[in-house]
Amino acid sequence: MTTEVDTPANKTRLSINLGRLLLEFGRDYERRVIELLQERGHPLIRPSHATVFANLSEGAVRVTELAERAHVTQQAMGKMLKEMERIGYIVRDIDGSDRRAKKIRPTQRGLDLMHDSMEAVTEVRSYYVKQVGEEALRDLETSLAECVGRMDLASISSWKQDSRVA
Repeated sequence: MTTEVDTPANKTRLSINLGRLLLEFGRDYERRVIELLQERGHPLIRPSHATVFANLSEGAVRVTELAERAHVTQQAMGKMLKEMERIGYIVRDIDGSDRRAKKIRPTQRGLDLMHDSMEAVTEVRSYYVKQVGEEALRDLETSLAECVGRMDLASISSWKQDSRVA
């Protein structure tokens, strides 16, 4: 039995595949957004904080719900929330309906970060339009959204049903 792992074609398949392309694009996107946020007065924001803010809304939400949306354990989410609270972006309150649970809500600084994030995302998208063209970027977004929809990815579809998200 022969293996062809070291052939140029196989090396290309290992290094340039859908996962790698998505990862590289995602890293570039994330780096650009974080840099813009830091320029806008959020110097302590790191990529890991996006896990919290990508799943937080302007109202209060339970830690369990945030962890579920982010596909992380409650312990991992708790660690991220502790850091976000320490740097002033969120507060943890006792849930009125279940005193054992904590509700998370953004502070004014957190709301500012959300606003700045939306602006940064728009700016990064504009950069990509300049690089690849509006049609190519729109086609990519449409294709990815269609794939995500067909795969019924829980973290995305839960937001579609969340009445707090416009």
